[in-house]
Amino acid sequence: MKILFLGDVMGRAGRSAVTERLPKIRADWGLDFVVVNAENATSGAGLTAAHAKSLLDAGADCLTLGDHAFDQKEMLSFITQEPRIIRPLNFSKEAPGKGARLFTATGGRKVLVAQVLGQVFMKRPFDDPFSAIDIELRRHPLGGLAQATLVDMHCEATSEKMAMGHWCDARASIVVGTHTHVPTGDAMILPGGTAYQTDAGMCGDYHSVIGMEKAEPLRRFITGMPKSRFTPATGEATLSGLYVETDDRSGKAKRLEMVRVGGRLQPSAP
Repeated sequence: MKILFLGDVMGRAGRSAVTERLPKIRADWGLDFVVVNAENATSGAGLTAAHAKSLLDAGADCLTLGDHAFDQKEMLSFITQEPRIIRPLNFSKEAPGKGARLFTATGGRKVLVAQVLGQVFMKRPFDDPFSAIDIELRRHPLGGLAQATLVDMHCEATSEKMAMGHWCDARASIVVGTHTHVPTGDAMILPGGTAYQTDAGMCGDYHSVIGMEKAEPLRRFITGMPKSRFTPATGEATLSGLYVETDDRSGKAKRLEMVRVGGRLQPSAP
C-alpha cells in the first residue's frame, strides 16, 4: 500500500499548499491512503469545520489533531459528525471523538490510524501514551483486520518520540512524530519493519519561526516581553511529510522517503 503522511498544516499558507498540491500528488504517486495532521490549520491553533472539509476534499482520508484539538470550539461538535477526524487517544476521557479508527483504503484494504500525545515538556499532564497505544495495537494486530497501521506521536521531546517508535516496532506500519514543526532527517525502517521519522515537519512557510511570522517570537526571545499575538507566516509553504510503501500481508514497511514539495525546503540540485 502507498501511504502519505503530511505534517502539521500551519495556517492559511499550509492549507493552500495542501489543497493546491495534494490532488495532483495523490494521482501522480498512485496513493492509496493519505493522513494529514491539521491541528494548526486554522490561524495556527486548532481546526474549523470549513477548513477540515477543504483538506478532506483535497484528498486527505484522515485528519489528525493534537494538543490544540479543541482550540476552535466548533470542533467539539463537528468531530462527532465527521469520523475522518482523529483526536489523541490519551486526551481527556470526556473529550468527544475517537483517538483511533479503522479506515478503508483503495481496494477495500483497512488502515488503522491512531494518535497519542506525549508527556515530556508538554503544558499539561496527559495520560500515559504507551499504555494507550498498546491497547489499540493489541486490538488490531498487523496481518489481521488492518493491512496497515499508522501512529501519529504528537509531542515535544525527540526521545519520547523515538521511544514510541521502538515500542511500536513490528506492531505498527508507521510511527511518525508531529508537533515541533521541524522535519528531522532520520527516516528509517526499524528492525521489526516499522517505518519511523521523529518529526515529519510542517506544511507551512519555513521563512518563519516554526510557522509564525518572525517579529513577535523574536521580540519575546530577545526582550522577554510580549507585544502582540503570534500570527502564521503567509509565504509559500513547503509540503513536508513521509511517504511509505507497506506490504499488505505483513503490514510492514518496504520503502520510505521523506517528502519536501515546494517552498524553501524543496531539495536543490548539487
